[in-house]
Amino acid sequence: MPDTTEPRSTGPSPGPTNGYPPTGRTVPTRSSDRAAYDRDLIHSILDEAYVCHLGFVRDGAPVVLPTLYGRVGERLYVHGSTGSRPLRETGRADPGLPVCLTVTHVDGLVLARSAFHHSINYRSVVVHGIARTVTDPQERRTALDAIVDHVVPGRSADSRPADAKELAATAVISLDLREVSAKIRTGGPNDEPRDLALPHWAGVVPLTRGCAAPVASADLDPAIGVPDYITAL
Repeated sequence: MPDTTEPRSTGPSPGPTNGYPPTGRTVPTRSSDRAAYDRDLIHSILDEAYVCHLGFVRDGAPVVLPTLYGRVGERLYVHGSTGSRPLRETGRADPGLPVCLTVTHVDGLVLARSAFHHSINYRSVVVHGIARTVTDPQERRTALDAIVDHVVPGRSADSRPADAKELAATAVISLDLREVSAKIRTGGPNDEPRDLALPHWAGVVPLTRGCAAPVASADLDPAIGVPDYITAL
């Protein structure tokens, strides 16, 4: 199965109005009509995902790590153990650690009549920039609350905040949203005209995300009910 950037594509066109200015790193070399730079669209893609992939170079080799994150305005936050090598390297690097952060949603399986034109419908965001260590105590707490609330909105106010020992063991890095782009594919398969009469099913299998009923911890007090913010999920 080829990658998802076949030349005949459908999706938004670049438009930096109310958005991020395209750069040499954020304009794709293929299927550029799928690129988008609208600020609200990019925020919505970031806010809907749970996991990002953080890429950087370590000892001359690329490393990509999946991790949780949170957004506050035009800044993303990632946290981890103070013993984590990328977080240590961010603190040592001046002015910070060059990184690439990505988020992807898979919205549908696109089945074409030919194997070559099989694809997926997706929404993705790529962020390039310099990751910096957050040292201000208030910003660190804001960042950690944002990461918790990114997973379940409202959860940070309904859980015990990190204590001094936990904060000391936690590193937080920030990445400003400056060099950013989205890429989106929608629609059906792009079959060749000569293949339209072939006896193979073609179309899209939509994928949706959902939550099952919450399962309480075995040691939870039975008097504690499921909070409304969890029910809302």
